[in-house]
Amino acid sequence: MPGDLTETSDPNLPVTPQKIRDAAAIIQPRLRRTPILEDEGIVYKLELLQHSGTFKARGATHALTRALREHRVGDGGVVAASGGNHGAAVAWAARELGVPANIFVPTISAPAKVARLRSYGATVHQIGAVYAESLEASTAFVAEHGGLSIHAYEDPLVVMGAGTCAMEMEEEAGPLDVVFISCGGGGLAAGSAAWLDGRSEIVICETDTTNAFAASVASGRRETVAVSGIAADALGASSIGELAWQILSAAPTTPVLVSDEETIAARTWMWNRFRLVIEHSAAVAIAAMHSGRIDTSGRRIGVIVCGANTAIDL
Repeated sequence: MPGDLTETSDPNLPVTPQKIRDAAAIIQPRLRRTPILEDEGIVYKLELLQHSGTFKARGATHALTRALREHRVGDGGVVAASGGNHGAAVAWAARELGVPANIFVPTISAPAKVARLRSYGATVHQIGAVYAESLEASTAFVAEHGGLSIHAYEDPLVVMGAGTCAMEMEEEAGPLDVVFISCGGGGLAAGSAAWLDGRSEIVICETDTTNAFAASVASGRRETVAVSGIAADALGASSIGELAWQILSAAPTTPVLVSDEETIAARTWMWNRFRLVIEHSAAVAIAAMHSGRIDTSGRRIGVIVCGANTAIDL
């Protein structure tokens, strides 16, 4: 069983396999154990079926549940900055746990994502052209009004929750040689790397214009990049997270960049193949797998299909 494997990672790291197991025990009563779909030897983890529409409900639920247990949530409730998906996850978790939520999103956020935030009862603040500006505004809000801030990918509790997605996939599918994961700030990739603990090559999938991880790998240090394009509303972190960089730098990772055109084609392919509507950020991992830039011959492949907060406009 994958859950019984000996851990090789440093137990003092912020995110470890054991900490991910512990997170799973906390969140699984509330979260869906999303299915896997195996097709032509490829394992798809269908996290688009998760509460709030993406994997991010895992990290948000874990962080907020732990904060409530530790009495770290005051009258100001919870505050988050997000391209939309983390905000939706925090808003959903806050509603489930009876906590008010203030969510800050960039002005480029997809209308479908903003509408979903409001449907969960959150107060939505659309401020800034990119995620970094929304985060700055949320920080100022907490300083003035109070509240618990949950970061989309720098909070270890969030990354532990994200790691439960790869845990479930490996438990059900068995060992995987290579796993394709879309990457913005790096929370899902880092959580997956922490769980897989060197057992799988992790392909970090970005677009040409949301390429914070690839740029950082090329220079050997965290870089700040300009972001734009079809997937920027979810993958538009200007730099890879510090926590993610720490974890991914120690893992067997390979960056792959795809174009907006490849991403759009991959999204259409998912509909034609499976009748699944996914968001562009999720299609980036599919596009990377299809690109041929990673040799997958004779290898067992996994792909995390990370979300579906999108309009049906294929």
